Parts: sequence; C-alpha cells; structure tokens
Amino acid sequence: MLFEIIRSEGLSHNSYLIGSQGKAAVIDPRRDCEIYTEIAYRADMAITHIFETHRNEDYCIGSLELAAQSGAEIYHGSQLPFVYGRPLHDGDCFKLGNLELTILETPGHTEESVSILLTDHEVSPEPYMIFCGDTLFAGDIARTDFFGRERYAEMAGKIYDSISRKIIPLGDGVIVCPAHGAGSVCGGNIADHSLTTIGYERKTNHNLTIGREEFIKKRSGESPYTPPYFRRMEMCNLNGPAILSQIPRPPHLSIGQINEFIYQGAQLLDIRSPISFASGHIPDSLSIWRDGVPAFAGWYLGYDSPIVIIDDFNLDPEDIVRWLIRLGYDNIAGFLAGGFAAWFKGAQKTVSFGTCTVQQLYERLQTESLFILDVRDIKNFSSVGHINGAHQIYVGELPQHIHNLPKNRWIVVICDTGFKGSLAASFLQKNGFSRITNILGGMTAWINAGFPVEKLP
Repeated sequence: MLFEIIRSEGLSHNSYLIGSQGKAAVIDPRRDCEIYTEIAYRADMAITHIFETHRNEDYCIGSLELAAQSGAEIYHGSQLPFVYGRPLHDGDCFKLGNLELTILETPGHTEESVSILLTDHEVSPEPYMIFCGDTLFAGDIARTDFFGRERYAEMAGKIYDSISRKIIPLGDGVIVCPAHGAGSVCGGNIADHSLTTIGYERKTNHNLTIGREEFIKKRSGESPYTPPYFRRMEMCNLNGPAILSQIPRPPHLSIGQINEFIYQGAQLLDIRSPISFASGHIPDSLSIWRDGVPAFAGWYLGYDSPIVIIDDFNLDPEDIVRWLIRLGYDNIAGFLAGGFAAWFKGAQKTVSFGTCTVQQLYERLQTESLFILDVRDIKNFSSVGHINGAHQIYVGELPQHIHNLPKNRWIVVICDTGFKGSLAASFLQKNGFSRITNILGGMTAWINAGFPVEKLP
C-alpha cells in the first residue's frame, strides 16, 4: 500500500495520496498539483480517482487541475450542485487494487461533507484509516458556523452525530487522517499531531468527552473569525477554478513598469520584515511578511486588481506565487526587479512610520495619552493578557472597524511579536492615518520585560 501525506504549510492543509497495484487516489488535492503526479510516477502508479471531502473554504481545490494532468475521475458529496465531477452517496465503494474505499456522509462542517474509510484487504478485512476532511481533527472538531447564526445549533448537532454515530463506532484503532493541522482557520484548537486515532480522540478530545447538548450549547456561543475570501473560495470550488497547466512565473518588473501598474490601481504586497517595511516602503503598500502571506493575504487582497510583490532580494519567488495561487490569486503582475533597493536607488518616493520598543512604549505611557490598538485575536487578548486601556480589534477585521479609530491621536499598534502589527499599521497608513507606531516584539516582549498586564475573566 502506498500512503503519502502532502502538507501545504501556511494553510495547514493536508492532502493524501493512496494506492495499490498500479492505481492511486488523491484526497483533497491542492491547486499546484505536480507533486501528486510525481509521487505516483515514482511508485509506478496511475492516478485514477480524485476525492473531495467537502467544498473547501480556505483554498482553491486542485481537482480539475489534477484531472487534466492524470485523466482521473473527480468525486464529491451529493448535497451541493457542483458543476464538475460525480456525486458520492453513503455506502458507495471503490476498489484500488487491494484497497477498498467506502464513503460515509458526515455533514456538519458543510452539508455535503463526506469521510472516506479505507480497508486494506491484503492485511485485514478490518477498517484501517479514515480520511475525514474537515469533520474531525486532532484535538478538535471542525467549525460549523458557515450557514449563519440561525443554523449554529442545527449544524453543531449534525457534526456531533456524524462523529458519534459514524466515525467513533469504527473502532479505537482506526487511524484518523484530517484535512487540516494546527494553525488552520477551519478549527479553533487543533493539536499539532500529524495523525491521530479514533481511540485517542475519544479519550482526549474535549469536544467528544462532553454530551451532545453541551456541545451544541458550546458551539452556539462561539463566533470564529471568517476571512472574507472564504466566500470567493466557496464559489470557486463549486464551479471549479481555472486550469493553469503549470505554476506561472511572473516577470521581474522595472521601476517604470511598477509605476505604470501603480497608476492603474495595482495592489502592492510588501513581504519584507516589519522593521524593513517601517523604515521605508512604496506609498500605499501593504505589509504582509513572507510567511504570513498564506494566512493573511485573503483578508486584505482583492481579486480584481493585479498584485505587485516587493521583497528585499526576491528570494524563492516561486513560494510566494504558489501561496497566492492556492488562494485563487491568478492576477500576479510580477516582482520589483532588484528588490526594494532598486526602488530607493532609483530615487523613487518612499514613506515610513514609527516603531518603538516596549521600554520606550512604557515610558511614553507615563506622560502621553496613546490609543493602544491590540490586533491579536480575542482569545490571546483575554487569556495571555493586554496593556491596560488597550482597544482590541483583530487584524483581519480591522477594515470593518477602521472608522472607529481616531485620526487625531497617536495610534500604537501591538500584536504578538510585531508582524501582524506591521500589517495593521500599513493598512492604517494606506487609509490616511499618519500618527502610527508599531511595537517591536509586541506583547511577547512586553510580558518578558515584566510590565503589567490585564486579563479578562
């Protein structure tokens, strides 16, 4: 039996390739899908089946892309009108050599969610592993809020029933293969475990140790953050994203070309460090550090205007392109040739904003009335602690609340370590705020310095 986990960092996404006797299947493929054909080729297998456990919200599915390369059939749940592929129903079975794949309909995260139970008949007639998509995670159960607050209780009940009635009875030894790992926005507290088992989750997953009514009550009181690009991904994955054939290689653009794109309304994505960005950047740039692109581009970048990428040295540009392509951003204009150094060597206009250390912030608070904007999520703000008088707005939701911020006061932006603070500060500056300071080291440095914090009950 062939078994491979393909991890997509940043999105904390897991896809899987399984195979036997020359035939292989891919479960929840990502859009840059050459890795699947490479693995299958090395194993002397043909990809014949592509399964989607649900309509994904956080990335573009790669099923059509992979089908175009492999000729495989695509399958997904029957409870949505997908434009492509074939519907799956409870109890459907597929053979891949010695492997048998049985479909279980497991709604809750979405209406059409399915899980795929694998049995390796070469070894045993007992089920071996289950690919449960966004239904059951290591240490968590997937979010159930996508259908509006009026359906919170209904969907929470559905996912609880799916797990308790269809997955748990399979047996403690069955290996659970989830579609996401720690850090995914599709769960709230996913454990950092590559794989888990039904038995382990049954004993350790808090959501499975409480009763159905208590679980529904708990879920009905939750309000997870929802990136705006989720709606775009839902429609994209329902109708199928455009087929790329290969990962594009955007050009390196001259200063003149960059200025022309700026004139046409292009989006400027600066992926340098917060310190480099603060000291100087192209006006109206958005600061999203390199490793933060998969998590935060979807909160701030639009899909209609071209994207120009600014880096220091344009190292590993393919990684940035892959991350954006996975989020459906096909309109990548290119990179600033020569990096940001070329911009200031060319005597082009730059702007900056202030930074300060936590020690400097502490001193300023003794004499100044500063507006402290804490852009961490509410969980960290409450439990880790915050500065007295700080105003909490999660960085992803800042565009919705920018009208509540004062333009006549110094706004001091603080986050965990300064990276999300740079994103927030760049957005404020882009929208006319001029008195901005980003705190280097964020609350991590503040706490390490021994300065006082407050916690919410």
